[in-house]
Amino acid sequence: MSVKLASRPVRTHPIIIAAVLALAGLLATAGHAGSARAATAGTERAAVVTGTGPAKPAIVLVHGAWADSGSWNAVTGLLQRAGYTVYAPPNPLEGLAIDTATLADFLHTITGPIVLVGHSYGGEVITNAATGDSQVKALVYDDAYLPKQGEDLTDLTTAGSCFAVHDLSTVFTFVPDPVSPSGTVAYVKPAVFPGCFANGLPASGGAVLAATQRPLATSTFTDQSGVPAWQTIPSWDVVGTADHIITPAEQLFMANRAHAHITEINAPHLSMITDPGVVANVIIQAAQATS
Repeated sequence: MSVKLASRPVRTHPIIIAAVLALAGLLATAGHAGSARAATAGTERAAVVTGTGPAKPAIVLVHGAWADSGSWNAVTGLLQRAGYTVYAPPNPLEGLAIDTATLADFLHTITGPIVLVGHSYGGEVITNAATGDSQVKALVYDDAYLPKQGEDLTDLTTAGSCFAVHDLSTVFTFVPDPVSPSGTVAYVKPAVFPGCFANGLPASGGAVLAATQRPLATSTFTDQSGVPAWQTIPSWDVVGTADHIITPAEQLFMANRAHAHITEINAPHLSMITDPGVVANVIIQAAQATS
């Protein structure tokens, strides 16, 4: 004999239902909050990567003659750790007109405000490339040339510089170069480079830089500078008081003429290598003052 059990409805306590609904609401809210946080974090990361965040302009570092972008490596790392987007494009060293046009075109690929930094001859390049560019909010010079209109490098390399000599062949090796617009390029002699250009560095380090230097078109010596960007753009200047290329007195003269914010430091011509922290801090000051 089979026995059929009567079905019995399952009853759910109202308190349990309320708890389940409340838990579901909390999970949904947490999910939405997590998505919002992820979206916000993604936006913040994008702002840092692209340099378009309102508080952090992009930093563009321009090297000088007989150098390459690697001279900025230590400064680049410090700025990146501070949250800045940094570019260090190669300076062609093919003459002021070409170098200026190349940098100006590069700046136009960047969206948002820019702090433009130049070392040595790179100072002349940024002085010309930033003229009329509304994106460039600050100029920073590091042991650099700040020429006015009509001046050239020979005008500003004054007595006391190890490059201010009557016979340039004593400090430079001149090499024909059919690719260069000037037809000739100059190298700093290996025996001159460490104590003149790279004083303050270990002799071995100066020797490496001498061996890996990039040549400079000789026309660059006498290329005349154009309307200077520092007339309309706020400027900062790191002056190395142990510089053997651009004398400290000449650096201060140019910086004062440009009404730059001056930081003097007991450093050689390559202060971005010997004292990257000071140079990076001045760049950050310029960025914060103009953002």
